[in-house]
Amino acid sequence: MKEHAQKHLAEFIGTFALMFIGGGAILQHAATQSVGTTGIAVAHGLAILISIYAFGHISGGHFNPCVTFGMLLARRMSLGQALNYWVAQLLGAIVAAWVLSAAYHGGPPDVHLGAPSVDPNLGPNMAMVLEAIMAFLLVTVIFGSAVDPRSPHGFAGLAIGLTITANILVGGALTGGAFNPARAFGPALVSGYWQDQWVWWVGPLLGGGVAALLYERFFLKRA
Repeated sequence: MKEHAQKHLAEFIGTFALMFIGGGAILQHAATQSVGTTGIAVAHGLAILISIYAFGHISGGHFNPCVTFGMLLARRMSLGQALNYWVAQLLGAIVAAWVLSAAYHGGPPDVHLGAPSVDPNLGPNMAMVLEAIMAFLLVTVIFGSAVDPRSPHGFAGLAIGLTITANILVGGALTGGAFNPARAFGPALVSGYWQDQWVWWVGPLLGGGVAALLYERFFLKRA
């Protein structure tokens, strides 16, 4: 029981850090216009990088329901374990969004505590495709750097953090660059902003699931 509790707490804290640091950077930019897209992307990447080095050896460092979904499809965890991870991740994002709401007095109404939004010129269907692609790249890097035993030791956190930064640099202005259902759900729940919420569930789960199955079946070396 103690080991399971450690894993769930690690997932809670790691996802909290992602929402607190990433969402906090968005709110800081809204308040000061000093952070910018690059700063927001770096903030998200750093949040995951430090969380992986802090907790990757405890929980695997998912901090994202689509990563957990990929591990479930690859049969690297049970359904019960995945459900517990999802609860911890969602709670972490919700609590972080609540803290940001209290700190920024709700923040600007059009920022929605950093909840992602779809560019009106893009449309939700294309946004879902882009979120799937970004999640696909993320889970592929996770399997390549943290799951595959042939990968160099000690570099998973850096590789995964840089992937998140790069994804947001490309997709942040188009979809919000969440590719993480928890990262989208937390601020949406606290701010009450639910526009196109399905995009950040369907896209990332689809992309992450495909990436996990592809890597597990075609790239991992079999004994």
